[in-house]
Amino acid sequence: MGNLTALSVKNAKPGRHGDGVGLYLLVKPTGAKSWLLRVQMDGKRRDIGLGSTAALTLAEAREKAAELRKHALNGRDPIAERDRDRRPTPTFRDATTAAHQALKEGWVEKNAAAFLTSLETYAYPSLGNLKVDTIDAGHIRDMLAPIWTKKPELARKVRMRVGQVLNFSRSKGWRTTEAPGRSVTVGLPKQPTGKNFKAMPYADVAGFMETLATKVHTAGRSALRFLVLTAARPGEVRFARWGQIDFAKRQWDRPAEMMKTGVAHTITLSPAAVSLLETVQGGRTPKPDDLIFPGRTGEAMSDMTLKKVLTDAKQPYDAHGFRSSFRDWAAEKMHHVPDPVAEAALAHAVPDKVIRAYKRTKFLEMRRELLDEWGHYVSA
Repeated sequence: MGNLTALSVKNAKPGRHGDGVGLYLLVKPTGAKSWLLRVQMDGKRRDIGLGSTAALTLAEAREKAAELRKHALNGRDPIAERDRDRRPTPTFRDATTAAHQALKEGWVEKNAAAFLTSLETYAYPSLGNLKVDTIDAGHIRDMLAPIWTKKPELARKVRMRVGQVLNFSRSKGWRTTEAPGRSVTVGLPKQPTGKNFKAMPYADVAGFMETLATKVHTAGRSALRFLVLTAARPGEVRFARWGQIDFAKRQWDRPAEMMKTGVAHTITLSPAAVSLLETVQGGRTPKPDDLIFPGRTGEAMSDMTLKKVLTDAKQPYDAHGFRSSFRDWAAEKMHHVPDPVAEAALAHAVPDKVIRAYKRTKFLEMRRELLDEWGHYVSA
């Protein structure tokens, strides 16, 4: 216990009153009272103002003094640590502006503009004036509810962009946690899969993959199985070449020109995907520029080839829809995997600062874990 009491602080006369362990109460002739902490660092005395008695009680001043003494003992600058705590937490609106300014260099102009416009329209009305450290899953869920089923694709983008702002805020020290994950969608209805890309329920994918594996090998069936295992777009699979495959690293390195985003992207290959490629290779040594799944003429197969495989199997789904199957599975079964990891696995744009927040190597390994688990799930 210190030398001061709540009563002695209230009745203290002008001067310096010690509480012990470097904490002092300063009382000016005007009666204004404040706290001061004296510490020794590198053989030098440093006086650190903690604030007025109106802002900090005696107990709170002692707690803050103990925290800053610990920082000093560990070699950190206690004044910098004090100032870090004093920095105001921005609102979601201000954090969005800061995130956009920091991240937009890595985006094409159209995407940078859409980022701001979508959040201004749909997130600002309910989240804009909230401090970023107070926003939780319930706030985001309620914000998304009006557009969740009416504009599902837009809702997913808004959710991702809100997550980008909150994760950016975490990297800046404005939040203590990352953006909420799966809990955001608790209480929201299942989204329609859309007219363009009908998605097979992820629970049915393993049975379908088993059916394909038992049929006669064709380039179309192998290509579709590889598409499912990698959650890739049909065009990426149809134009995949052997030179893009690194068997040693279990990676598929896709050049920028074949990507929808115009940015080179690496897909990690699960053991099931590697095994499939080895079967397709059949002991041959293809040239790096050879297509992995060529059409009958030796050129890239038609998109209709993949559609025909599904039609022959009496499946009313689209090849592109397996990306949604994978995304639903990741959200519902891989609760511990952050949303940005699943987005990156789909080659969706993820800000570089978000990737760095996880450490780049770890981020790639998290993606590998996710696709390895998916490969096991659909091949079991």
